[in-house]
Amino acid sequence: MFESAARLASFTAAARELGSTQPAVSQRVVQLEEALGAPLFERGHRGVTLTEDGMQLFEAVRQSLETIRVATNDIRARHAAPAQQSLDLLTDFGFATYWLMPRLSQFKALMPDVDVKITTAQDVLAAEHDHADIVIGFGHVSMNWPGRGTLKLFPEQVTPVCSPAFLARHGKPVDPSDLSELPLLHLEPTNPERWLSWHGWFAAQGLSAPAAHRGITFNNYGFVAHAALMGQGVALGWAPLVDELVLSGQLVQLFDTPVTTDGGYLLSAPRAQTTAVRAFRDWLLAECGVTA
Repeated sequence: MFESAARLASFTAAARELGSTQPAVSQRVVQLEEALGAPLFERGHRGVTLTEDGMQLFEAVRQSLETIRVATNDIRARHAAPAQQSLDLLTDFGFATYWLMPRLSQFKALMPDVDVKITTAQDVLAAEHDHADIVIGFGHVSMNWPGRGTLKLFPEQVTPVCSPAFLARHGKPVDPSDLSELPLLHLEPTNPERWLSWHGWFAAQGLSAPAAHRGITFNNYGFVAHAALMGQGVALGWAPLVDELVLSGQLVQLFDTPVTTDGGYLLSAPRAQTTAVRAFRDWLLAECGVTA
């Protein structure tokens, strides 16, 4: 109960996740605090936050759970029939759709007996990822997960894109400021922001972002890209997600120079890895041209 309450920053949310009640979770936490002789949470109207002692315990619990998960997966993998070996991967909609899916058959050809399960969430780094063997999400390489190693796969490089039909209707913009007159397709931001928004893109050009009332906002990048393909507006195009769409002529880059930040796609995997995890990690790094 402590781990759920700490991770979710809420006794109520922890109770919901565990199929319990808020008073029961609160009571168990109080019992733990009494046994340790120290408060683990600061209680507030909007939830709970960890104290310094609580953070220390939470990190220890997370590392222990990760060690147990890796050990049990490894034991299962070593004693399972080949077809029962599995790989659980968590990533976002855009990476899964536009980068991973076109290449997944290559990995399956290398490891045909591995059962691959792919789970998606737009904000991967905020999602529950304890079940995942491999996590590929958008963020900063300085982020640290206990018991897991993190590598940057791609830097964040962003260029506005639209469909050829949209370009024919509206004409090619000459200057970045011209985009303020066009309907823009937005990806719902995180707080704090983990990927570039239109506000950030315009700021990188030394401009103020236009009001969002003319645009459309989506909660996953697959919808943003599809709306751009359907000619509904201008989207921010992340490399390498839109590279093939641009090369095939389905999307058009409106400017040659991308905006680059210190963010990007990150690979996170347990430091202790099963055979399937090691194989996927090595294949992925080779495909991305990254040296571990």
